[in-house]
Amino acid sequence: MNFDPVTLAIPFYFLLIGLELLFDKIQHQKSYRLHDALTNISCGASQQIIGVFLKVLSVGIFELIRFNFAIFDIPVNWLSFVVVFILADFSYYWAHRMSHEINLFWQAGHVVHHQSEDYNYSVALRQSWFQTFFTSPFYWYLALLGFDTTQFLLAYSLNTVYQFWIHTEKVGKLGFLEWFMNTPSHHRVHHGRNPKYIDKNHAGVFIVWDRMFGTFQQEEERPTYGITTPIQTWNPIWSQFFGMHQIYKTTQKMTKFSDKIKVLFKKPGWQPDYLGGSVAAPEIDKKTYQKYDFHAPTRINSYIFFQYILTFLGIAYFLFNQQHWHLEYRILYSFLAAWAVLSAGKLFENNKTWYYIEFFRLIINAILIGIGLVFLFGYVIEISILFSLITFISVFWLLKIK
Repeated sequence: MNFDPVTLAIPFYFLLIGLELLFDKIQHQKSYRLHDALTNISCGASQQIIGVFLKVLSVGIFELIRFNFAIFDIPVNWLSFVVVFILADFSYYWAHRMSHEINLFWQAGHVVHHQSEDYNYSVALRQSWFQTFFTSPFYWYLALLGFDTTQFLLAYSLNTVYQFWIHTEKVGKLGFLEWFMNTPSHHRVHHGRNPKYIDKNHAGVFIVWDRMFGTFQQEEERPTYGITTPIQTWNPIWSQFFGMHQIYKTTQKMTKFSDKIKVLFKKPGWQPDYLGGSVAAPEIDKKTYQKYDFHAPTRINSYIFFQYILTFLGIAYFLFNQQHWHLEYRILYSFLAAWAVLSAGKLFENNKTWYYIEFFRLIINAILIGIGLVFLFGYVIEISILFSLITFISVFWLLKIK
């Protein structure tokens, strides 16, 4: 596929975020917290970069199955697209449901999407780097049936784009649409950590799958968002590995090797009887519950926000142009982007050591990108000079803060 609807929709995503912020201002509400929103966006931006490399795995296997083992040769037309769109959504339901009900799939993949304790459009962008490893096999039967790879990817991408708009509290219940479509109301339930809401409403586009298979829950009281063991950090890189660390801590308490294997495939919270059995999701005491909300000094927040803007512009440029780049430059650019979002997260937590690491990062950026744009990759010298100038402005700004 020569275009990716998910990447092309990025301006639309930020437009909706802007509109949601505008409604906040008009209604005197506060749906966003700067640190949380930027961490969410960082997870999504870095996931898109990782996805550039993982597509070889996910898309490649689908095409390999279709090319070598397809039972039918399904023609590409509007009818087959409607069918594959519905089947892809059905497959998404089961992939998503298993990502909640199998501990390995949850902790090593999907938990990232649920870590935010807010609920707004930025949360839709909070995605796992490793989710595709666990969900891709749920779609392989479509290749075996003979659906065209490009047609399937379009259906899957549109399914993903659809789900962005349901991550909001600004839209109430939508009448008759609530019966068969996934809506903001249904998806708010899905993100709730209240015991009655956990593992409910796994739909992508059509809520009918949840109604059919017994996982539907109507929105009643306002959900408390997040996960039962809050992550309590603004570090977008640690967010990706937090769940795996939780599994490791759990297995360390187990004496039987068989239990260490079972915990991977049982439901989240499972423990053997000698450790007290499965741990149920706790009730939420709204009187004592507080969100994680550590704040760095204002002077560093403004600097980080500026760096985030530069980083996200750079990542957007990468996503729209990387197909024309050599592999080694893709890897280098990905490394620098990951370093940037990690550094921002640590500075948000006022980690003193990272002031020095950030200084070093800026110098490396100036050398590897600012100079490299010209001497290694043939870019015009004006762009290189502009990039280097912004980098050195950042250096002096950081020194002034420090």
